[in-house]
Amino acid sequence: MNHSLKRLISRVLVVAAASLPIASFAAGEEFPLDPFPTAKLNDPASLQNGAKLFVNYCLSCHSASMMRFNRLQDIGLTDEQIRANLLFTTDKVGDLMTIAMRPADAREWFGAAPPDLSVIARSRASGAGSGADWLFTYLRAYYRDDTTVTGWNNAVFPNVGMPHVFWEQQGTRTVTIEEVKRGADEQFVREITRIDADGMATTESEPVEGVAHAGVTLKLGAPEGGLQSRAEFDADMADLTAYITYMSDPTARKRTQLGIWVLLYLGVLFVAAWVLNRAFWKDVR
Repeated sequence: MNHSLKRLISRVLVVAAASLPIASFAAGEEFPLDPFPTAKLNDPASLQNGAKLFVNYCLSCHSASMMRFNRLQDIGLTDEQIRANLLFTTDKVGDLMTIAMRPADAREWFGAAPPDLSVIARSRASGAGSGADWLFTYLRAYYRDDTTVTGWNNAVFPNVGMPHVFWEQQGTRTVTIEEVKRGADEQFVREITRIDADGMATTESEPVEGVAHAGVTLKLGAPEGGLQSRAEFDADMADLTAYITYMSDPTARKRTQLGIWVLLYLGVLFVAAWVLNRAFWKDVR
């Protein structure tokens, strides 16, 4: 085998390997993730609002057992503010963010114990987006579904066991689910399910003309009837996502700031080393 043929085969293999993840993602049924506004991670006001939302809406069922309340000092809160606004009666500022609900009771009530959220933002990162992208989209992707136990479903996490705790703020939304699949006669059929704002579903089918590929497409309607406008609700969910993301790595901001100073220090040392090296070798020819 000559050298040119080897190079050609190598290039073909590289192109084929690079295209595999793309083809797999395109053929999947993952709901597209919305980009999380990363500027929220450096905004103390957003992180403080996110902490308030987390304590008021999440901490009753979800623990954050790797996080202590006093770490909220890192986002600009004093012990007095933490104690007055974010602690329950028996909690102390140095306590972990745990819950009173027993895992056995949680499994009985919800079918599964709600997960600990300490590092959920890191665990949900994937090729589709960051963990923050996943959380930001998930919190805003609920819709009514009478076929589920809770009466709610989620476009990002189908058949999720968690109800929509922010439904009063966001309101409800319609959804259209289109599924292309093979029928009994091997002919492709498009099955369209429309779920209204009350969770009632209607389904219709139609044959697919021409070439088709099996798959599912889900389209969410705009939220309606919420106490907040869409912009206000999205801003709150971005704040909550920012806090949960911060909680998964509380020292990330400090490490970034320290890294800048380290790079500046190394830059100064590089200049000093370069000047010293030039002085040593100036008389050497």
